[in-house]
Amino acid sequence: MEQNIKYYVVKDKAVPEVLIKVVEAKRLLTADKMMTVKEATDKCGISRSSFYKYKDDIFPFDDSSKGRNITLSIQISDEMGLLSELLAVVAKYHANILTIHQTIPVSGVATISLSIEVLKDTGDLSKMVDEIGNLDGIFDIKILARE
Repeated sequence: MEQNIKYYVVKDKAVPEVLIKVVEAKRLLTADKMMTVKEATDKCGISRSSFYKYKDDIFPFDDSSKGRNITLSIQISDEMGLLSELLAVVAKYHANILTIHQTIPVSGVATISLSIEVLKDTGDLSKMVDEIGNLDGIFDIKILARE
């Protein structure tokens, strides 16, 4: 992973309005499966390009995050033992793996979808994601969802 991504918890008053509106558009889309992105962004007063630019980078955080699920998307090199190293990091932070799906490697790279349950004794998720991202052979890691 080329850059060291950091995660922050900030009060809503410190977050730019466009990001708050992206979160609201995502909430609308989740609540109404028939709603289109255009309808949600129009209702929130943002452009579709703003929505797509930030949709994977912001999600609401609440104090009840323990007991919740996080889904990660990870681009991983097809190297023996790398998946085991990745799973060892998750175990180190005392998170529970709910599901794991790996695509067939194409050009030596596979995509992993990893759903993790955040438990009472789970460590700092930001550090866990950063540690996974810093493993040799990890090309990209994103938090796709939080339930």
